[in-house]
Amino acid sequence: MNKSEIYDILVIGMGPAGMAVSAMGSAMGLRVAAVEHNKIGGECLNVGCIPSKALLKAGEVRYIAEHLGAYGIKAGGKSVVKNPLGLVREKVADISGPKTLKMFEKVDVIKGQGMAEFVDPHTVRVGERTVRGKKIFIATGTEPYIPPIPGIETVPYLTNVDIFREDVIPPTMTIIGGGAIGSEMAQAFSRLGSKVTIVHRDEHLIPTGDREGAAVLQEKFESEGITVLNSAAIQKVEKSGKTIKIHTDRGLIKTDKLFIAAGRKPVLEPLNLEKVGIRHDTKRIFVDKYLRTSVRHIFAVGDVNGIALYSHAAMHQGMLALMNALNPVPFTGFRWDRYIVPWSVFTKPEFAHAGLTEEQAREKGIRHIVIREKYESYGRTIADGAPEGFVKVIATKRGRVLGATIVGESASELIHEWIMAIQEGIGLAKIMMMQHSFPTISLLNKRIAESWMMGKMASPLVQKLVKILA
Repeated sequence: MNKSEIYDILVIGMGPAGMAVSAMGSAMGLRVAAVEHNKIGGECLNVGCIPSKALLKAGEVRYIAEHLGAYGIKAGGKSVVKNPLGLVREKVADISGPKTLKMFEKVDVIKGQGMAEFVDPHTVRVGERTVRGKKIFIATGTEPYIPPIPGIETVPYLTNVDIFREDVIPPTMTIIGGGAIGSEMAQAFSRLGSKVTIVHRDEHLIPTGDREGAAVLQEKFESEGITVLNSAAIQKVEKSGKTIKIHTDRGLIKTDKLFIAAGRKPVLEPLNLEKVGIRHDTKRIFVDKYLRTSVRHIFAVGDVNGIALYSHAAMHQGMLALMNALNPVPFTGFRWDRYIVPWSVFTKPEFAHAGLTEEQAREKGIRHIVIREKYESYGRTIADGAPEGFVKVIATKRGRVLGATIVGESASELIHEWIMAIQEGIGLAKIMMMQHSFPTISLLNKRIAESWMMGKMASPLVQKLVKILA
């Protein structure tokens, strides 16, 4: 065993959170070590956000090719799916290559030597090596949760960890889970030729999102041949030859491939958290508002703390935690709960959200109004052939924005205006007065603000005043 090395910053895990801490810390001139037992980029880059978007794009291209008539174009023959999964792997390899690794030239990256295990509050063991850190950041992320379905251990199943290693698009695929991962993979594989069924226990797709938005997405899925079974219970699964049988309270499903997207669980082993007194349970490492664990010089950032299981939230937490670690004044740091965490699902139509949903505002007893603009009411989205969806904003009568849901083309881009409005207290009046380039899809955001103002102008008191002034 080598003599322990001492670093200013020691990062455990090089997914989005760990990458943020490592890159920023080394840029500040700190001596940084980072432990990664598998691949730089974590799940997001290698088996999550990035490859799923590449596969979705392949599916979208085929879908457009099969529906050229909608654009007044006729093409001969039928498209043939060859090797989209192989191309996805090539793109991931290119992204995760020298361009990404260049960011960590000043970081001592300890890669592929094993998983980190605490020896004492300032020391971890990685294989035969021990490394010490003045400040330590745990960023080990999460892994797929496999629900305790009777028979699940007897059948072959896929998760996001291995689905991109496949070479063939299967004739049929059943997906357990109707959240972001399940929905994205359902549409991708369906558009590439699979007959897809989604089975999940929640009442609607994207269960953390708006019900109306889920209904729009489900209608689109069903129009493309995807079967969606909401509020369904799986009784057991079994293998019969090359076929997997899924017994549900809605009937028997026979499928070639089973994909599980039923949630995530934190990667806590073999950290040996008990040895150093870090509080945790099976779902998270507990942190305070400054992302510190119960051992104050050790921070837990990203999915492993269970706050928000999104790559952008992980990166943001990494930045906040590093600044908090360097802050010499207690209780004046950056609190994670002061920043809005948006999310986006990259199906077609896209589904994006920030702040409160309509249902949440109602449950909290907050007096609010709901303003909607449908995509089908705007010339640009009709011209684009993307009339499905809406922009919905939850606001106070005075125009303070509480939340926004967007379902439709470019929803993941449009949502950022509302994130800024909620986080910085920018009211609808200011959004209305900001010029939006025409005919961008973002003009729908301005229309929301205009609708709010027109509602104000329709009040009897305002109309009486206008007549006096006219």
